[in-house]
Amino acid sequence: MCNHGPQYANAIQEITMSETEDNIPAPVTGTLMKGKRGVIMGVANKHSIAWAIASACAAQGAELAFTYQGEALGKRVRPLAESVGSSLVLPCDVSNDDAINATFDEIEKSWGKIDFVLHAIAFADKQYLRGRYIDTPRDAFLQAMDISCYSFVAVARRASAMMNPGGSFLSMTYLGAERVMPHYNVMGVAKAALEASVRYMAADLGRDDIRVNGISAGPIMTLAANGISDFRYILRWNQLNAPMERNVTLKDVGGSGMYLLSDLSSGVTGEIHHVDCGYHTVGMKNPDAPDIAAVGSGN
Repeated sequence: MCNHGPQYANAIQEITMSETEDNIPAPVTGTLMKGKRGVIMGVANKHSIAWAIASACAAQGAELAFTYQGEALGKRVRPLAESVGSSLVLPCDVSNDDAINATFDEIEKSWGKIDFVLHAIAFADKQYLRGRYIDTPRDAFLQAMDISCYSFVAVARRASAMMNPGGSFLSMTYLGAERVMPHYNVMGVAKAALEASVRYMAADLGRDDIRVNGISAGPIMTLAANGISDFRYILRWNQLNAPMERNVTLKDVGGSGMYLLSDLSSGVTGEIHHVDCGYHTVGMKNPDAPDIAAVGSGN
């Protein structure tokens, strides 16, 4: 057994959450994606996973377009897009097929062809992330499935028609799709459907030399995470029990996303790629970590 007692005691008091700070490390620069054009869907602010992946792609030379839902998000997205040289920023209501088609029609007019799409969009009424999953009403269930899963299908159907061979679709998921996680409920079911969709979409689009993958990221403090109760506790627990003994960072996920959207992953499709410091491999808590009561209280 490893002797990590003092380290764990300090970790409870000083949880590393660089994702919430302003000094997020800059992505590595290069030319891996020079000449590639892609659409980024789901940026909320500079702490978004979607932005981390977008930044990593831009740093490697990709040209980006951005979509947003509602003008409040549009005001946040435009300055970020400008910071990576993008002026193609468009509204898109992914719950509406006509809106999806209109958005990609505009992108097609500007670019003609694209090389990748990042779909980092999910929604569930947070009222139903608490309590019992079986108490989820039909309308809340259908809304979560529509926005969190079906929208990826609808986007891929339209965007694949204008995607170059060797192109890539990528979506975001979480371990709650595979295992029961507290305060995840209907979102976990929607993410499970999303992961199945990745595999079926990969089978459909593979003959066109288009890949479809998902990233299952460990917990990161983002705007979306604010809707999950006890999220800081989940961060602590993951840090203390992941094999790498830390939480995943935005830079970690950004680099993995860039890999799956680039030609480096040209032989990879239908995969759910875990970026969680190994937490998904763990069957029991680390014997050197504090027990659940201590982690929950932060003592």
